[in-house]
Amino acid sequence: MKNSAVKTLAFRPEERNIFFHILTGCNLACRHCYINREQHGSEMVSREKMVEWLKLFYEPAKESNVIFLGGEPTMHPDLAFAVKKARELGYSSVTVDTNGYLFHNLLERISPDDAVLSFSLDGPDAEINDQIRGAGVFATCTANLKKAAALGFTTSLIYTVSRMNLEQLHRMPGLLAELGVNRFFIQVIGLRGKSAEDPENLQLTPEEWLRTVPPVAAQAAALGIPTIYPKVFLDKNEKFECAGRAAENFFIFPNGRVYRCPLCEDHPIHSLEIKDDELKKRAGLHEECFFELEIPEGCVMNRLLQAGNIPYGPDGAPLHRISCCLLKQGVGLEP
Repeated sequence: MKNSAVKTLAFRPEERNIFFHILTGCNLACRHCYINREQHGSEMVSREKMVEWLKLFYEPAKESNVIFLGGEPTMHPDLAFAVKKARELGYSSVTVDTNGYLFHNLLERISPDDAVLSFSLDGPDAEINDQIRGAGVFATCTANLKKAAALGFTTSLIYTVSRMNLEQLHRMPGLLAELGVNRFFIQVIGLRGKSAEDPENLQLTPEEWLRTVPPVAAQAAALGIPTIYPKVFLDKNEKFECAGRAAENFFIFPNGRVYRCPLCEDHPIHSLEIKDDELKKRAGLHEECFFELEIPEGCVMNRLLQAGNIPYGPDGAPLHRISCCLLKQGVGLEP
């Protein structure tokens, strides 16, 4: 039975999550894309490097999970090979995050046992979604999602909430049920990549987020669709915890940069890098130097890189403490 209670998903030290950007190219030009080719490179990871890097990050003693990302990862001709290789190496779960175009006949080259397919959609119809992601995207993404579900693939859907689509979020649970989606991820837009340069403020106020997102998550869960979303704001007496200290998450890019915190990805402050197929810790000032700091605002990286997210009272104290961006809440999950 699914649990209707909201649950904070604590970091799991026995788990290792690998977010593997195998390329940065994409067929779309989404308004809120976070990829920064100046920092991340523009090449594809070769088949040989994919194998070596998958081996490098696999930890047999831990539940190792890999998420293949881009750009659009299905544009890589060797994605199906990489998915199967990850399974062969022993990864506990393999996920492909896609915009829905599923290039290189992906559905014919992998099986439902090989990977979960996670589709990105930012509106309940073409009018909303396509102004964010591009003309024709809604029709293509939903058609391929239906096809994947019919073939037996486990599917999830990611909706990035911003000022462009907040008011349409409540329409998503019905669409998800119609499409046969197994899990719903609601994501908060961050000041990264294109969003950081957008002349409009696409971010939500704390009040907007709290008023809108938890009720829609409960609505989706009531339809039998487990829903996960960032906690964003800590409760009054809740302890702040940084994933960089309490969990193992690695964000890998084609140029060999490896970050522990996704908020840092617009900046050359990665703590690790891959050189000669070895993972090496960088010297000097980098993201991990900040993880140990404790501040009233909660997340120090948010305070440094997205300071406009934090409102202050007349006494100078923050009105909200920001949780680690990787801390999630879930509703409708298995007990």
